[in-house]
Amino acid sequence: MLQDHNNSTICAPATASGSGAISIVRVSGQEAIEIVSKIFVSAKGRSLADMKGYTMCYGTIVGPDAQVLDDVVLGVYRSPESYTGEDMVEISSHASPYIVSELLDLLVESGCSFASSGEFTKRAFLNGKMDLAQAEAVADVIASETEASHRIAMQQLKGGFSEELAKMRRQLLHLVSLMELELDFSEEEVEFADRAELKNLLDITTSHISELVSSFKLGNAIKNGVPVAIVGATNTGKSTLLNALLGEDRAIVSSIAGTTRDTIEDTMNVGGILFRFIDTAGIRRTLETIEIAGIERTYFKIKQAAIVMLVLDYTRQGDFEESIKNLSNNLGDNDQKIVILLNKIDEKPLVATNLFDDRGPQAAAPEENIASVCETISNLATAAGLAPIAILPICAKNLTGLEELRAVLVSSQSNMSSAGGALLVSNRRHFTALKEAYEALLKASVALTENRPGDLVAQDIRDALYSLGTIVGEISTDEVLENIFKSFCIGK
Repeated sequence: MLQDHNNSTICAPATASGSGAISIVRVSGQEAIEIVSKIFVSAKGRSLADMKGYTMCYGTIVGPDAQVLDDVVLGVYRSPESYTGEDMVEISSHASPYIVSELLDLLVESGCSFASSGEFTKRAFLNGKMDLAQAEAVADVIASETEASHRIAMQQLKGGFSEELAKMRRQLLHLVSLMELELDFSEEEVEFADRAELKNLLDITTSHISELVSSFKLGNAIKNGVPVAIVGATNTGKSTLLNALLGEDRAIVSSIAGTTRDTIEDTMNVGGILFRFIDTAGIRRTLETIEIAGIERTYFKIKQAAIVMLVLDYTRQGDFEESIKNLSNNLGDNDQKIVILLNKIDEKPLVATNLFDDRGPQAAAPEENIASVCETISNLATAAGLAPIAILPICAKNLTGLEELRAVLVSSQSNMSSAGGALLVSNRRHFTALKEAYEALLKASVALTENRPGDLVAQDIRDALYSLGTIVGEISTDEVLENIFKSFCIGK
């Protein structure tokens, strides 16, 4: 059972510290207006207690010794028509860290408690201002880095996802009601619903939930970034490529083989799409325990990635076939997109060396035509069962070919822009609950088909209702709420 939140009045900064013109401090609770009145003097002698909701007031913040701290503007919001559903005051002061710190101290001395992470939104949920799915969307809106992720978060915040769930829950409740009504009249052998009709309604709802479950892959990629694994043998320029794409020295670059021992990840907005680039340990034979662990993690990241960029070294063409075969043997599902990059095209090709040979290049060889080499790579990829969406010659060190690479990455995710206003699931907690609901409904469908007792069918549907209820917070626990809101920023 959920515990009612205490009646304390809370305060916290609602804007990030740092340079800026204005800072906002939020106060919420039964005594919000009374507490702020102790430290505020209106320029026109107005009393905060007499102010209506959604009104502003100009004045000064004063300390116990009547010394003026700052000129401020107050926004007054009355319960229940406020963000939290409680009386609220928002104090807009100058953005001096000193002023904000002193203001918070004055509020605490006057009776406020300092808010914990997400406590304002948690109170909004507990006071019925929004459901749990909408509350989680608040954090997603703040964290959104692209137009697509913002669109998903706003749709959820406005209740689009909750409305879909409510519609499905009503249908399932109707089914359960009919099933349980029959149980109440079981001795009379009364049938209140045609079994075929029940099965049809159940199939429609199950199909809808299945679509939502399937949308998580796209929704999660939009929210957290499309995972792009940068893979290949040692010293092919993977870390140099990561740094070039990000525009900063994120990974250590060295000519020493095996420098990258673990995965390095960072995100970047490319053409309105968030990509999560993952630099991986170079693949080679080694007896070093830490490097072996890094290579194993590379294989794991390859299977997880939506896009795999295989980096080949133009100067080591004898490695190509083994690198391509190695990638082919370690891919994940069939939806992965492969991009093969021919790096170091500014250098001369060298005598072929074995992928797992640490001796390095032995001697220079005449230059070959880059187009011809790309054609050879294409043939090797086809022979290995790969169908790369692009084979691009680049020089990561000199930034050559990176614009073409970015264009390929963006075009590979055309499904994101085509999603438009489609309802997508981007929250892993929601995804897990929907999967549980789907599995419960599948069991109910089988039970109906096999003409099992109605109480068994009804129980499966109740299990689905429970799972859907946890998403919007109709069924929840203090522990669940604690885990959700602890990830929020202070002041929200």
